[in-house]
Amino acid sequence: MQSPIPSPVSTLLDAVKRDGFSFVTADVMQPLLQTSGDLADWDAFTASWDYLGPDPYLAATGRQRRRRHATYVAKAHGSVALAPHQPHYQALQYNRLQGNIERWFEPLDPAIANGPSLRAILAFCNDFFSSLAPSVPNWHVEVHQFRIEANADAAGEPTPEGSHRDGVDFVLVLLIDRHNIASGTTTIHTPDGKPLGDFTLTHPFDAALIHDPRVFHGVTPVTPLVPGEPAHRDVLVATFRARP
Repeated sequence: MQSPIPSPVSTLLDAVKRDGFSFVTADVMQPLLQTSGDLADWDAFTASWDYLGPDPYLAATGRQRRRRHATYVAKAHGSVALAPHQPHYQALQYNRLQGNIERWFEPLDPAIANGPSLRAILAFCNDFFSSLAPSVPNWHVEVHQFRIEANADAAGEPTPEGSHRDGVDFVLVLLIDRHNIASGTTTIHTPDGKPLGDFTLTHPFDAALIHDPRVFHGVTPVTPLVPGEPAHRDVLVATFRARP
């Protein structure tokens, strides 16, 4: 008797269990998100990256990054609720540039934070990550909108802290858009620096699913393909950390 063909979700779960990460192409990721919710506001969702505020904690160093931030509370395989706006905090061991400080960023636009596209993304993540950690009853969830800008004089740095862990349990990195840029290759390493893989998020909906305690990740700087024209890389990052 022929064995059943594994579903995309089971294949991805197996990859993350085995390797600590998985690269998901857009042709797989978009249908998975659509099974978790409605992407009816996708155009408005992606357009919201044009209205991100500058990252004040990097501006002094000349690094061009724009972002917004929101926090949610989630029940495993259940509801996901927007929490009151609060700072983003990472210990110094996870962020050597900006660790041990409370960083306040502009909140997500309420229409985006509560909109169907982001709800679908978080519902997928909740089910997926909860399946990987069945003993976790509740999650602390943080969502980050990032735009990395590059110009002819300075490359854009998606991960200015270098190869790192985020200090959470699981991470989703979802490409929203890339315009007039080269490179931006995601690299995955063991804690002792051994390369495990690399890939480039090229198309909208390309994604990475990462088990943060097991692997380090980073992204190479991006440079303009055509100097003098706007160049940016837009991603959504969602992190899940177990809470009591």
